[in-house]
Amino acid sequence: MNYNELRKRHQVFYYHDYEIVEEENEIQVRFDFEIEDLSHFNPSFLIRKPAGSDGITELELFRETAFSLGLAELVSYWKLTCSPTVVIEAGYLDEAQIRWWKKLYFNGLRDFFRANEIVTDTESFMDLRSAGSSIGGRPDTRTYHGNLIPVGGGRDSFVSLEVLSSMKQENHAFVINHVMSAIHSAEAAGYRGDRLIVAERTLDARMLDFNKQGYLNGTTPFNALTAFAAYLTAVVWGKKYICLSIEAGSEEDGDDALSQMYSKTIGFEKDFHSYTETYLSRRILCFSLLRPLSELQITGIFSNYRQYHRVFRSCNVGAKTETWCAHCGRCLYVGIMLSAFLDDEQLNAIFGRDMLNDPDMMSLFEQQTGICEGQSQGLPGSSREEINTAVCMSVKAHQKAGKELPLLYRQYISTPNYEYYRDRTGILKAWNDDNLVPEEYRKLVREKLEEIHYESESMD
Repeated sequence: MNYNELRKRHQVFYYHDYEIVEEENEIQVRFDFEIEDLSHFNPSFLIRKPAGSDGITELELFRETAFSLGLAELVSYWKLTCSPTVVIEAGYLDEAQIRWWKKLYFNGLRDFFRANEIVTDTESFMDLRSAGSSIGGRPDTRTYHGNLIPVGGGRDSFVSLEVLSSMKQENHAFVINHVMSAIHSAEAAGYRGDRLIVAERTLDARMLDFNKQGYLNGTTPFNALTAFAAYLTAVVWGKKYICLSIEAGSEEDGDDALSQMYSKTIGFEKDFHSYTETYLSRRILCFSLLRPLSELQITGIFSNYRQYHRVFRSCNVGAKTETWCAHCGRCLYVGIMLSAFLDDEQLNAIFGRDMLNDPDMMSLFEQQTGICEGQSQGLPGSSREEINTAVCMSVKAHQKAGKELPLLYRQYISTPNYEYYRDRTGILKAWNDDNLVPEEYRKLVREKLEEIHYESESMD
């Protein structure tokens, strides 16, 4: 459907209210959104609560955080019609908050705008108005301690869980919805029962129906929603630190940033920290534990944890079946990165097939390394320097062991890329200082960084 016609037909989006339902063992927050002349929408968020936490929903901090989670959620419904006016009745926003949320919405929807060929700007895309009153409640006098670790099922989650393994009794793993690969990953690291918190985010089926009818659809800043969901969970469970697992390579937050990437940037992380300190609490800190490291460094650390190699998953195609399709750009990307640290047998055991000797993967390989022109596929934030360095490291390891190079790498060594990147393994010792990691946690990350081992290191 046409963007301008939809905006004329549905001029106002309302965030009417949110309802908190506290049961014996769980808390549910239900949101009430409405697109004028279209429909109401009532998504929800359900979280298990710890024993002895009755009355936590009466805290002002809980209510303010629940309200904020609704603000993060609403953009998934607003994008159906992109109504020019958004009225917030569920709570109060000052001018600084309005600017903050508009920045998140606009930057987080860049890919949505691009995919739908929408031309707009930071001011005209939305008039965000506050029509609600301040939220009351009891003050929070509790002491916060320990770590909440969101788990997605990839290499980064396992590295964070291992970095913080010495604090295991103070940790809780956190998963949104029953994503079995994430749950199995947390369980593989020893987080079961009370140590694993699985929250349920329920979408309103009416939104999905309107998507099928042709109303506007596209990606939204999911990591921002994850941050607020984790924050609400930290409030319920009394956790001091929310330890995300986002690498340094995700900090590309310029005009060309993809929406799903914007909320992974250090810029958003700092904005989120400032917002929560000002409007929520100074006793909870959300940061990316792995922000000092690159994707290649994280892969190098993960390669040491052989016990997880059969469990982790990062393939979108095989997500529902907890498998690697071993044919997509994402699988190839992960395989190339791991090839810098694992031999061919170990690599093939993970993916179930030999991708690096498959001629059908050549085109994807050339795009990802930049050998040929074309849009890169399967590069979730890692720089081209890292993926080329990984190839060169694998080439050296094969040469050192006297093994034949995989098909994809045989052509590579005759390209300028090989000559340019072949001696770049120094990036494995790099450290990104632009992070919010507390000092005592930086020490733990540095210790893991020193454990990276690769077969070609003696040749550098």
